[in-house]
Formats: sequence, C-alpha cells, structure tokens
Amino acid sequence: MRRTILLYGLLMAVLIFLLKMLEYRYWIYDLRMEFYIGAVALLFTALGVWAGLRLNARRKLVAAATPAVRIDEQIRAWGITTREAEVLALMAAGLSNQEIAGKLFISVPTVKTHTANLFVKLDVRRRTQAVQKARQEGLIQ
Repeated sequence: MRRTILLYGLLMAVLIFLLKMLEYRYWIYDLRMEFYIGAVALLFTALGVWAGLRLNARRKLVAAATPAVRIDEQIRAWGITTREAEVLALMAAGLSNQEIAGKLFISVPTVKTHTANLFVKLDVRRRTQAVQKARQEGLIQ
C-alpha cells in the first residue's frame, strides 16, 4: 500500500513539474490555471479508477484463494456461522489474526470475536485445539 501511495505522489510531482516546464519553455501564459487544475484532476481521476479496479480484482483473487470450508448440516449442527467457518479454515491454514483480518477484509477485533465464539462452540481453549477438534469432527479438511 505504501508503494502505491508513494508511486501516486511521485507521479503527481512529475506531472506538475512537466506542466511547469511546458509553461516556462513555451511561454504558455494565456492558459488559465483552471485548465491545469482540470488536466491534473482528470489524469488522477483516471488513475484512481484504474487503481480501484486493480485492487478490486486482487480482492476477488484473495477470496477465491481462501481454503475450502464445508458448510453443511454438520457445521450448522455445531452452531458455527459461515464467517466463523471461514475464520476456522484460515486458522487451520496457520494464519495470524492480522492475516485473517486482511484476507477476509474485517477488523482484528472482529476476528478475535469470531475466534472466541469458535472456542465456546467447540469447547476448546486454544487455536490449535480448535483446529484439531474441527479436523476430527470433519468440519474442515
């Protein structure tokens, strides 16, 4: 994310520099400042749309790469919600709370809440116990 922000800022600085060089080199004083502001705004709007589409495509790839979770009668019988099952599968994959939050696009406290709910529903005290019990019961692969 920092790289994107830095690249975006650097690109804006280069563009403004080029516009100023054009102004001094060709003595273009008859164009109004609104023209320059509009040109920069249009360019960065297009850049923002492009970056947004690219980030959205990345989210879809991440969602497709999440581990498979069996959402059937057995998992519902345990009272586990779909989101809790996703958190459980990512815990089984060895991800930390921060990484799970990033993959599911939720906050870390929300991950902790889902984890605590899983502990209660599976009657365990640790993540490793939760994963082990879920595998034994066939809730995750």
